Amino acid sequence: MPLDLSSIRSFQDAAVTVMGLGRYKKGSGIGAAKWLMRHGAQIIITDLKDENELRESIDEIMYWYTHYRSVYKDHDIYQPVFVLGKHDADNFTNVDLVLQNPGVPRESEFVQLAKKNGIRVESDISLFFRYCPFPVFSITGTRGKSTTTALLGEILKHKHPKTVVAGNITRSPLEDLDWLLEESEPVPIVLELSSWLLESLEGLKLGPQIALLTNAYKDHLDRYPSFEAYIAAKELIFQEQNEDQIAILNADQEIMHEIASRIPSKHLYWFSNTSLPEGVSGVYRKQDSLIRRIEGQETVFAHVDDLKLGGDHNVMNILSASLAAHLAGVSDEDIHQTMKTFAGLPGRQEILGELEGVLFINDTTATSPEGVMAALTRFGRGGNIVLLCGGSSKGLSFNDLGKMIGEQCKFVVVFDGTAADDMEEAIGEGALYERVNSMEQAIELAYKNAKLGDVVLLSPGTSSFGIFKNEFDRGDQFKTGFQKLGGEIVVME
Repeated sequence: MPLDLSSIRSFQDAAVTVMGLGRYKKGSGIGAAKWLMRHGAQIIITDLKDENELRESIDEIMYWYTHYRSVYKDHDIYQPVFVLGKHDADNFTNVDLVLQNPGVPRESEFVQLAKKNGIRVESDISLFFRYCPFPVFSITGTRGKSTTTALLGEILKHKHPKTVVAGNITRSPLEDLDWLLEESEPVPIVLELSSWLLESLEGLKLGPQIALLTNAYKDHLDRYPSFEAYIAAKELIFQEQNEDQIAILNADQEIMHEIASRIPSKHLYWFSNTSLPEGVSGVYRKQDSLIRRIEGQETVFAHVDDLKLGGDHNVMNILSASLAAHLAGVSDEDIHQTMKTFAGLPGRQEILGELEGVLFINDTTATSPEGVMAALTRFGRGGNIVLLCGGSSKGLSFNDLGKMIGEQCKFVVVFDGTAADDMEEAIGEGALYERVNSMEQAIELAYKNAKLGDVVLLSPGTSSFGIFKNEFDRGDQFKTGFQKLGGEIVVME
């Protein structure tokens, strides 16, 4: 019999396999394992990485196991069992539940084995949606979802200081679920959801109160068989809604209008960097003005010059977040105040500082060609960029990026990995390039090829697997390298 999920109490003494621990301490695997331990589950943690690779994550889990044993005296807390470097079939057939990390594809033979044997497969996000007592605001997209999520969270905090911001952006929302269940007044929850996380919500019909899709470009084609399959996963953010919930889409992409024709919500809103179609509600930019149109009534609610964030792509992030906040009942004054002070997130076109007249930019979260092109557009001046890019392939084409590199880059440092050959082929004779296999080499080579007025830009356009633990580790190593050269990191206020 599948585990009864109608009550959290069902987890006491239940046997649960956590598939995919991961190396990120705030990630889904660790967040889920902590929550399950806290509620008395007997967990088996299995990961294809070995003990050495997961040492920090294992230590984190064991720290919390010891802590929970000392704090929770009213129910049993079980020591977790680790099965590392492999998966055992028994852990997917002789358990009550499998908790799947989003990094594990749902086509995995072990995920399919569990389902074949009638074992329910959940994720930290699906469990959160099952038990969360308050409306959720969910944001997805190929680019801009983290910045939009953080910005919306900051706006909502003006009215609701306890607002939770979680998901792909920071940490598992299960970290907050227990205290949320004790709250008597509603608390807004803003979740960034990747396509992988959205897959775990399919069929639950527990959609967010407000769902926002920032944009859709080709991405993760190493995981999905086609762009259409990737879009179908993104579209789940709307498909699990009911007709009374709110959907927000990007009016500037034709594919969004196709998606809109398929979603159940009858409350559609749009955002645009140019203009809105006639007869629809939403927000758009007209020269320096940001304009909101609701049921035909237009209001100028801000100006581009007011914004602390730079770049046209960030104008779109601000438009969409401000629209969601307005629909959630936040005042224009609170929206405007946040827009004037919000400086963005680390690793997203983050200006570290200058060294001998050379500007260093950390854009480590640019994991697609479009992300790199946005950074080149913002910082390029026709040949002043020393670009650090490359890494692990996601099955994407670099052809358009290669052309722009030829226009904007004087030198390119390519990280070794499965994407390196394709990246170098796309660059061709457009710019000089050299391959490296460490950030230390990359920083040294980049600075050597830069001069006064140039920009050293880390904007990989690929996944980080291989040389780095994850994209955050990649960005941290870049920052450390900048400081070792003598640079001082600018604190954005």
